[in-house]
Amino acid sequence: MKRARRVVAAAVVLAVSWTLQQNGASAGTAGESAPPAASRPLTEQLSSADQATSDDAVPMAVVFEDTFDGPAGSGVDGGKWQLEVGDNVNNHERQYYTPGNNNAKLNGQGQLVIEARRENPGDYQCWYGRCEYTSARMNTAGRFTAQYGRVEARIKMSQGQGVWPAFWMLGNDIGDIGWPASGEIDVMENIGSEPSTVHGTIHGPGYSGAEGIGAAYTLPNGQRFADGFHTFAVDWSPDRITWSVDGNTYQTRTPTDLGGDAWVFNKPFFLILNLAIGGYWPGDPDGSTQFPQQLTVDHVRVTTDTGSVGRTGPITGLGGKCVDVAGASSANGTPVQLYDCNGTSAQQWTLGSDGTVRALGKCLDITGDGVTDGSALQLWDCHGGPNQQWVVSAANDIVNPRADKCLDVRDNTSANGTRLQLWTCTGAANQKWNAPR
Repeated sequence: MKRARRVVAAAVVLAVSWTLQQNGASAGTAGESAPPAASRPLTEQLSSADQATSDDAVPMAVVFEDTFDGPAGSGVDGGKWQLEVGDNVNNHERQYYTPGNNNAKLNGQGQLVIEARRENPGDYQCWYGRCEYTSARMNTAGRFTAQYGRVEARIKMSQGQGVWPAFWMLGNDIGDIGWPASGEIDVMENIGSEPSTVHGTIHGPGYSGAEGIGAAYTLPNGQRFADGFHTFAVDWSPDRITWSVDGNTYQTRTPTDLGGDAWVFNKPFFLILNLAIGGYWPGDPDGSTQFPQQLTVDHVRVTTDTGSVGRTGPITGLGGKCVDVAGASSANGTPVQLYDCNGTSAQQWTLGSDGTVRALGKCLDITGDGVTDGSALQLWDCHGGPNQQWVVSAANDIVNPRADKCLDVRDNTSANGTRLQLWTCTGAANQKWNAPR
């Protein structure tokens, strides 16, 4: 977006910070320490030749997907989404976002329906007094973050004066550095008074609010987005974001568009879906606006180019042994250890585009969100928090940037079953690793 809605992101800093802390991501500490000078992001290990592979020839891996299957009336999957609750004074929106399945529920046909209603069953109070509308807003903070790939949603739009749906992303470090430094990527926004037009925008330091950089896409022949489903997407890579509707590209942005301001989009972001009512940009509903209004979402999906965003294979270290998931168990909290290399899936690690290291569908995680020497390593559901971020250095260290410490073999022993831990980087052999290249 472009207008005063920019300030809405700042309003979620406290909520996001709380959420991340509750999920072990500990917002407020992320980004405090930079990787060692010789370090580079996992995705940068790949050669330019690897990254030149054509889209047609390279398979895409689904790293996040919600097709909203489930019984009619049930709420969204709490393992993927959290509902935000409250009003939004910063943007002067009129709705109150409710919890649970009050305004966001599955329709039993593989779709999510976010419904805005002119009502106030809970005597909700908003910035302007007694709230006039209810609606829903949800995000993946603490559950999933994306960094690069294709981010898309297939949506049938709401419509009408004062109605404001959006599918967008915020930098996962917003709880630490605030907005707009965190960055914001608006995949799709629509104001109901423009039924045939959507907007795609980026916001960051020096180009937020009305100075956001973006473009609009308008359907041909007077078609309206509320008449059927359309796929809204960004294709995102280092220093480049491209927007499309139904496969039709309508803008690409790179650092050259920023006039010297910082490009803040080469890092993890979480996803947001919401249906706002009123606000500075769309204006308030009027007598022509019909309620309830519905935003129907068929799917949300994030895919990555498996040929250019990571490699999968064993990670070998001390004594030529492998980083291993104990007992090949994918249960949360399973220890990560050193063990004889055996080629099993418990030793196949993917260096993700989002900075994570993954095996058995879960992430290499620092127990208890620790940053101190001796913090043990485990397998855990991926949420993209700072305790799941890793950088492979040119010196073959595997570093957690937040702690600025290394993946380490406890007690410098290569015995099978030796637990891996976090430790101050020393350059010793028990901190040297051969990761997939």
